[in-house]
Amino acid sequence: MKIGIVGAGAFGTALAVVLADAGRAVTLLGREGDEIDRMETTRRAKRLPGITLPPNLAVSAGFDDLAAFDTILLAMPMQSLADFLSARSSALRGKPLVACCKGIDMTRLVGPTAIISQAVPDAIPAVLTGPSFAADIAKGLPTALTLACQDDSTGAQLQAALAVPTLRLYRTTDTIGAELGGALKNVMAIACGACIGTGMGDSARAALLTRGFAEMQRLGVHLGARAETLMGLSGLGDLVLTCTSDLSRNFRYGLALGQNAGFDPSTTVEGVATARAVAALAAAQDLDLPISAQVAGLVEGRYSVADAMQTLLNRPLKEE
Repeated sequence: MKIGIVGAGAFGTALAVVLADAGRAVTLLGREGDEIDRMETTRRAKRLPGITLPPNLAVSAGFDDLAAFDTILLAMPMQSLADFLSARSSALRGKPLVACCKGIDMTRLVGPTAIISQAVPDAIPAVLTGPSFAADIAKGLPTALTLACQDDSTGAQLQAALAVPTLRLYRTTDTIGAELGGALKNVMAIACGACIGTGMGDSARAALLTRGFAEMQRLGVHLGARAETLMGLSGLGDLVLTCTSDLSRNFRYGLALGQNAGFDPSTTVEGVATARAVAALAAAQDLDLPISAQVAGLVEGRYSVADAMQTLLNRPLKEE
């Protein structure tokens, strides 16, 4: 199987490295020609310091050869996915397209599998998600992810093709649950980062993480996800990792909000757009998602961290 990975950022590059190390036929495709040329020459990636690209890993600038691949992994920001697919739908027809992005489209208020189905109707949508940092994957550290595909036969083939000794994949047909877990945990990571940045402590973070998980389940089940999916790697597993490590961009962004500090605007923080999309979804579906609503207000500059936390603490008492 010839595998194309679109997106030469940290996560796409890490997947390319570990798959190539395991002998897979992989090409990493990026849009930044100068950076791709540098990677090809030096066999180094600036987003993964200390990692050497395997000699059998091909790198390519541009996306003219997409039709040549049997399977394509889409490792790009969620908000770029729809435009990318729409512009290249003819080259992607009939292929398994595996979304490695986490979020909800701000315009359409749907996840990546719906975007794939809308843009390339005869493609086979799948999702690869779960608790993982790109550096860990690239270093060959043990990692487990969820691979979700409604077509279970295709899912089994993808599982066999993409699993390697240090990257264990668990399969499910619940694409909605898998993609929502990966999207919503970023919103909760911003909340937890803000909590720690403000100095509210680990007990408050544990409360936010737990009640945030309840929100994730409430929205996920409402939208058709299975509760047990959200209890797995793509939900609870990713939530715990992202809310407790400063290696998480979303956590660091929340931390900066809590400390009233600056944050690199060039850094992709998927939870910002996702929080706003979740707030819009909650309003449209008449759902009570208080933490998500407060995070949306934070990232839009409508609330301070102190105001958001006070609003949550002042909610009426109720049963758990």
